[in-house]
Amino acid sequence: MSAAVATELTWTLPHAVAGTMVLSLNAYVLLGGADFGGGVWDLFARGKDRDAQRVLIADAIGPIWEANHVWLILVVVLLFSCFPKAFAHLATELHIPITVMLVGIVLRGSAFTFRTYDSKRDHVQRRWGRIFSVASLLTPVILGVCLGAVASGAVPIRSIDSLRSVTFGERFIDPWARSPFPWAVGLLTLALFAFLAASYLTVEATDDRMRDLFKRRAQQSQVALLVLAATTLVIARAENPLLFQGLTNGRTALTMHAVTAVAAATSMWALATRRFQVARLAAAAQASFILWGWAWTQYPWMLPPNRTITELAAPRVTLQLTLGALAVGTMILLPSFVYLFRIFKTREGVE
Repeated sequence: MSAAVATELTWTLPHAVAGTMVLSLNAYVLLGGADFGGGVWDLFARGKDRDAQRVLIADAIGPIWEANHVWLILVVVLLFSCFPKAFAHLATELHIPITVMLVGIVLRGSAFTFRTYDSKRDHVQRRWGRIFSVASLLTPVILGVCLGAVASGAVPIRSIDSLRSVTFGERFIDPWARSPFPWAVGLLTLALFAFLAASYLTVEATDDRMRDLFKRRAQQSQVALLVLAATTLVIARAENPLLFQGLTNGRTALTMHAVTAVAAATSMWALATRRFQVARLAAAAQASFILWGWAWTQYPWMLPPNRTITELAAPRVTLQLTLGALAVGTMILLPSFVYLFRIFKTREGVE
């Protein structure tokens, strides 16, 4: 994770693809992550206006939630096409949490659809709502666990000879389940998604009661996010000094911490003063800085501690063709998303 190693590298096609993957993951966090966070607040809807809370959440994510998964799909496709060795390794070593995460995504989407179009009787709505909410709670945690396991260097590529003496549990369970670090990252991811959702919902709400409710929830989840971020750093220092060094040493790392802190402070100030549009932008900036801070810490490694981005890249012609196809696809994808948001996210009567 050494910054000194990183500065010796020049940006090449593999780095361009890897950067595109982080950009796509960034979009997924800001859009799909907020949808997962909405499901978390659906689970914790309480009080006499709990039905109104759930209606607000459903209205906010309903029209476009499925489209947001395109960003995660893009990450998977780029990993498969441009870094096939890394894809094969991760899909094998982390097949248990990845399978759980995929089941959570499917259950969440199915339950949301069935709750919308199935019988409106209370027990039917409660059943689908419970599945939707629990899946929304579980899936971000498992996503964070997978990222934490990779970042900590718990899933390195090893020789076939060394794998012969490894048990099933040591190979497929211990890297993500035994250490507290991946789970700390998982809880951090959950808190981040819940914070994004609450911040967004302060803007989506149409009455002061709901705005105040989600303002408080955004403030509470921000506090939880900061506590979990500090906890994750403490665990990294104890378990993975190399990772901790990358997170805390060097000008770029300190700069990322500083801008993240500014975004967090801006968000809290904007929430306290009811500047909800500013709070939403600050929350999105904070989430983005956290993600890019992790990416910089891991650079130039794709699978720490022994495989770099360049080492795991596909042949140059594959990268060129993929980036060319991506450029063409982007000219279709981005206008389509803008049009989709304009249709479903423009308030009635407002251009």
